[in-house]
Amino acid sequence: MSSTIHIVGFAGSLRKDSYNRAALRLAQQIANGYENVEFEIIDLGNLPLFNQDFENDPPETVRVFKEKIRNADAVFMTVPEYNYSFSGVLKNAIDWASRPLATSPLTGKLTAIMGAGGRVGTERAQLHLRQVFLYLDVKAITKPEVLILNSWEKFDSEGNLTNEADRKQIETLVGILIRQAQECEKTVP
Repeated sequence: MSSTIHIVGFAGSLRKDSYNRAALRLAQQIANGYENVEFEIIDLGNLPLFNQDFENDPPETVRVFKEKIRNADAVFMTVPEYNYSFSGVLKNAIDWASRPLATSPLTGKLTAIMGAGGRVGTERAQLHLRQVFLYLDVKAITKPEVLILNSWEKFDSEGNLTNEADRKQIETLVGILIRQAQECEKTVP
């Protein structure tokens, strides 16, 4: 494989000590351990709230965000769960990236998701997000479902994941994303 696989990732949480942001940094570290793979983390905190008045002429931060997705071979999202769904931060980012639908950089984009949460991890949030992906024609990886349960018990005070079983699942998910991105690249003329 001679060309580099570029992955962009973002967390649906803005909290400084977010377990989802910590899990995303771990996924980045794992991915960057592969040859010819670059994993860039995008901060969603700079995106304004979606306003349809500007969907055809979005603010510069939105244009940059959409271009990074468009130029990536794959996307990696970490998904917190709030009120049985994914966060407003993530919804806002998806709304910007998906509009207008005819030119959405998410269409057909290979995407992996995982989440760190409470007693059920982020199972309901991920299920809801997968429903949104169906409409947007996002090519979401379905297995493994990385659900870091009781995350406050699994990360140390520095934000390091200490649970080996969860770490291995993240390694598996990252590996599948990279392999599928490489396969997609081989089929493009």
